[in-house]
Amino acid sequence: MQLGIFAKTFPGTTPDAVLAAARDAGYGAVQYNMACSGLPSLPVSIDRAIARAVAAASKHTGVAIAALSATYNMIHPDLSVREEGRASFAALAAAAPIMGTRLLTVCTGSRDADDQWRHHPDNDGPAAWHDLMAEFEHLLPIAEAHDIAIGVEPELGNVVSSAVKARELLDHFGSPRIRIVLDPANLFEIASPAERETLVDQAVQLLGDAIAMAHAKDRHADGSFAAAGDGVIDFRHFIGALRQAGFDGPLVTHGLAAGDAARVAAFLEASGASE
Repeated sequence: MQLGIFAKTFPGTTPDAVLAAARDAGYGAVQYNMACSGLPSLPVSIDRAIARAVAAASKHTGVAIAALSATYNMIHPDLSVREEGRASFAALAAAAPIMGTRLLTVCTGSRDADDQWRHHPDNDGPAAWHDLMAEFEHLLPIAEAHDIAIGVEPELGNVVSSAVKARELLDHFGSPRIRIVLDPANLFEIASPAERETLVDQAVQLLGDAIAMAHAKDRHADGSFAAAGDGVIDFRHFIGALRQAGFDGPLVTHGLAAGDAARVAAFLEASGASE
């Protein structure tokens, strides 16, 4: 597997500085965010020179651009907010291949107007699911036009809240443009070791053929998030399950401080990421 990290983990507003920091911490790939180029995370436009600068930094440092963040609230209760996010997605989709990636990560969203990652009871209703399907109807032609894939991550607080929901999304569209980003820490809050293992195995079995990227963050026993290796998740089991399913793509960590990046890289390598 290719070990990666969120580029935004490191300070800096130039791709050279950020990618060099990732390389020096032991990573061969990043999930890039346009904030690392001094732009908003969801820019309305991206100059080709800015996109080419990311590609040049990637070549110079040897750090691949595994994916590009395009996360907006896809079921925001205000349609205009969704439309703005969609416009940024189109700008990012056009720039991504120039930068060296064909995977854009998204947030399937929440009805919570203030926090796209926070659960809202209306997320489970038919209207939220309908709006998500409608949003993908807009995004898929953009993805097709620019030959990119859309990376969907099951998140407990989002409308796609589980591996089962992610499978439902995949089966609804049947499009190779929709791929999965799988993070074990998003499959539970508090669970026993046996329950955690079962949830991971079920998710990989359901989604394995569509997983384009894996994420690696952790949870403490109380359910709060932690850096990989500092919590209760058995990453050797998770990585083994991915390998058994045939996955050999990027494993990207996040939810950690820059000062912890080298330590987490060593932990993930020792857990089997480099085997």
